[in-house]
Amino acid sequence: MTPRVVRAAPVLRGEVRVPSDKSIGHRALMAAAIADGESQVLLHRAGDDLRSTERCLSALESGEVLDCGNSGTTMRLLTGLLAGQGIPGVLDGDESLRRRPMERVAAPLRAMGADVRTTDGHAPLSIGRGALQATAHRPKEASAQVLGAICLAALGAEGETTVEMPAATRDHTERLLAWLGVPIRRDGLTTILVGPARPRAFAIDVPGDPSSAAAWIVAATLHPDADLTIVEACLNPTRLAFVDVLNRMGAQIELIENSTDGPEPTGSLRVTSAPRLDAVEIGGEEVAGLIDELPLLAVVMAAAEGISELRDAGELRVKESDRIGSVVENLARIGARVEERSSGWRVSRGTPRNADVTSYGDHRIAIAFAMAALSGVAGEVRIDDPGCASVSYPGFWEDLEALAGVPA
Repeated sequence: MTPRVVRAAPVLRGEVRVPSDKSIGHRALMAAAIADGESQVLLHRAGDDLRSTERCLSALESGEVLDCGNSGTTMRLLTGLLAGQGIPGVLDGDESLRRRPMERVAAPLRAMGADVRTTDGHAPLSIGRGALQATAHRPKEASAQVLGAICLAALGAEGETTVEMPAATRDHTERLLAWLGVPIRRDGLTTILVGPARPRAFAIDVPGDPSSAAAWIVAATLHPDADLTIVEACLNPTRLAFVDVLNRMGAQIELIENSTDGPEPTGSLRVTSAPRLDAVEIGGEEVAGLIDELPLLAVVMAAAEGISELRDAGELRVKESDRIGSVVENLARIGARVEERSSGWRVSRGTPRNADVTSYGDHRIAIAFAMAALSGVAGEVRIDDPGCASVSYPGFWEDLEALAGVPA
């Protein structure tokens, strides 16, 4: 893979539509696979993870191993879907996905009567036939993937399934299934689904991914001469915690909602340069709603006045890379003052410098440090594996060139 060099842009101006949201896209594709009738799911620039879900669903009747690629969401949600529909199968993925924990999904599904086996707690996973019963669940971790897997399984279970999370999570599963006529609701931290149930057929144009939009929000916030608008984005409140954090730090972000026709509110986000950014502390229940954006927020911390701190984010250790280690390593390389903690980091402003960035094949790391260079928080950076950005954001480098006005 040829490295990619990114440097500061003279200005950041324009309009961009980011790829379709992965969280909504995965769930829509799986709902379409079991819906009562023919459905249509329109995806804009679907990334590798969504293609993994499409590929697995297409191969369901072949009997072959279902290759989830690098997508933990595909593997965890599909495990719930197969268990609920009584469809046997084997799910596997790449080397990175094989390192990620899967018992957090397998255990609650087994409690419902599903035949789910992991390999020492990891992939490959084997799903057999099993009659499911409605069950009350209280997962230890606040995870939208675990919640989604249980709800998809509960579509095939008799009675009322409840899932009480220890903290708030994304509610895409509840929004989509309720929109499709499934008796499901969220009451505080508890989700209730009455089964058996089958979604109605539907058509959906999946809106832009807030986590991809976060890259441009961060770049425009940090850049001294920026005015960017992200259009047709998902504005689900459970996905905008990073906007709240940036506003707390001094960002200038305007949300313009323009549609609620589907299961999700959508609209535009306009972002201009922040005159000043102050340090922030992030921890506790707030972390779950920020998990995908934390590498980007680390870059913002490196530009803020004072010392910022992240706590209670040990989940980052088991993502596509050890994101605590990889963020800290690369922040130090670009000149930030940074201290690694077991479940987070402490960051303050240093002196920007040129650096070679090691992404560890992790799309979030590659994109975050591209934004650091584009906005001037880093000097010129050379990213070792730019292609990994396509996992969540195909066309990322083309958008970067167009918005920066000069080739990256």
